[in-house]
Amino acid sequence: MTPPTDTTTGTSSTPITPATETFELRFTSTPRGARLARRLASHCLDSWGCEHGTTVNENAALVVAELAANAVTHGAVPGRDALLRLVRADGRLRIEVTDTRGERHPAPTAAVDDAETGRGLLIVDTLAETWGVTPRTGAPGKTVWAVLPLDCP
Repeated sequence: MTPPTDTTTGTSSTPITPATETFELRFTSTPRGARLARRLASHCLDSWGCEHGTTVNENAALVVAELAANAVTHGAVPGRDALLRLVRADGRLRIEVTDTRGERHPAPTAAVDDAETGRGLLIVDTLAETWGVTPRTGAPGKTVWAVLPLDCP
């Protein structure tokens, strides 16, 4: 499945406005930075009322983990950080991970049965209502985003 992308405006086909709560974190383009992004996203959701251990928190953590891991594995440029942004609004959570490599666009693929990698975007595709890729405006790179239902206080 190819994710929907609106390259003319740089927005998803399901915009979330107005933002009620936002969390942003710049993280190093390293595996350690990706782990930090996942852990802090889970902590942020807990502080927003989506407690640790709930399905909502765990699904969001999985999506952040995959997008952050892809950013540091396939989108890293030495000396450049990645950006995690969470936006909570209208009963949804928009997760955005921005990296500085615009020429590589992710797409879900079927992994070979015994492969240790290649299934992450299938997880994102399953858990998200919608997801996609938009070019970064004003700088090289791209933002990979996903929208999840957020049924917590």
